[in-house]
Amino acid sequence: MDVLLKFSALTIFAVVHTMIVEQGEEDIGAVRIIKKDIPAEYGMLIQKFRLIDDTFFNVCFDNYVEGMQLLLRIFFDRDDLVVKHVVTQQSADNLYGRGVRFDVLAEDSEGKLYDCEVQRANEGAIPRRARYNSSMMDARALAKGEDFSKLPETWVIFITENDIYGEGFPLYHVERIIQELQRPFDDGAHILYVNGANRDDTPLGRLMQDFFCENPQKMNYKELAERADYFKAEAEGVNTMCELMEKFGERKLEEGRMEGRLEGRAKGRAEGRAEGRAEGQRRMLNMARSLLALNVPVEVIEKSSGLARAEILALQDAPVE
Repeated sequence: MDVLLKFSALTIFAVVHTMIVEQGEEDIGAVRIIKKDIPAEYGMLIQKFRLIDDTFFNVCFDNYVEGMQLLLRIFFDRDDLVVKHVVTQQSADNLYGRGVRFDVLAEDSEGKLYDCEVQRANEGAIPRRARYNSSMMDARALAKGEDFSKLPETWVIFITENDIYGEGFPLYHVERIIQELQRPFDDGAHILYVNGANRDDTPLGRLMQDFFCENPQKMNYKELAERADYFKAEAEGVNTMCELMEKFGERKLEEGRMEGRLEGRAKGRAEGRAEGRAEGQRRMLNMARSLLALNVPVEVIEKSSGLARAEILALQDAPVE
């Protein structure tokens, strides 16, 4: 069985399922949508998504072998690299419950595994995050009783919005070495940082131009342009994006409500219930802040959370508690 398929059998879920909703048709700008109850604002918001935004990145690369193959061939300057499988938003937990959710996992024809992540904030691509992702890939790669020599070669790849090391290189390769011998440790684990700020006229630079482009018609690579256009302009693709935003928002807000209720019950006294409600409110506000960062409309957050519009708007500039 392929390594990635074994890995996928142990993981939690894929976020996006393409949905075709037959409830009549309407036009929103240049976008033709087959769903009457979708807010008009969604059509405009979807046009603002870019591949560097993790929500859109995950949707576009879900099971998209051709697109992932394009990325890896450019990153490694290998026209012969062949991708066999791609999955997105796969979760893995350790024994103590602290898990990780991979943006995109891929396996090539040589059995190498790739975890490809997009990060707009430097804090999301810190070295220990890369180390943890690498370790969780290893933890799921071997079946019980298999020899350690069977561990596949792995790559953790961060596509970052900024040049996080500030030295102007388009790529930063991270490898372990034996310091005294000054030679590779050769454990098969690699980390690669792709500098999204590098948008020159090279194959990699043009790829990064596409990652920051809102308009599919202006993208350089047809593999990415066609995929982005499907989710921005095709009825079924737009519906998928709308369903994703709605479900994500509802799930996060319900998680906030549940956590608040559980903490209130655990207190068991009037004072405890008050503290629980306050904590639940704090969590709800932080959830709403996260949804704002994902460009979920204020109206949707207001309706689902019960928060006042003024409270939600005030979150845009407030620090996370």
